[in-house]
Amino acid sequence: MAVSGSLTGRLAYLLARPGLDRLREWLDPRRYNGAVMLGLNGVVVKSHGGADSQGFAHAVDVAMDMVVHRFNDHIREGLGKIATLALQSKAAAAK
Repeated sequence: MAVSGSLTGRLAYLLARPGLDRLREWLDPRRYNGAVMLGLNGVVVKSHGGADSQGFAHAVDVAMDMVVHRFNDHIREGLGKIATLALQSKAAAAK
């Protein structure tokens, strides 16, 4: 291992270890196990087939967050604003 070759390498590893542990946890694929499906009238999070119980639990947590924070309503509101702006732009261009 590269960090075990010298005293400097070992010291650097000890200093960097807490940050590396947080990064490893943040990049854990089990935490980001589900794919969000858009274009539906409900919340759908597709979990990967090989997910373990922790990965599946995280996918369920994502779905619950989407419901609690009214994700679909925000998408509809945003699309409504875009449609309104497009109509206003089209009407202004026609004048």
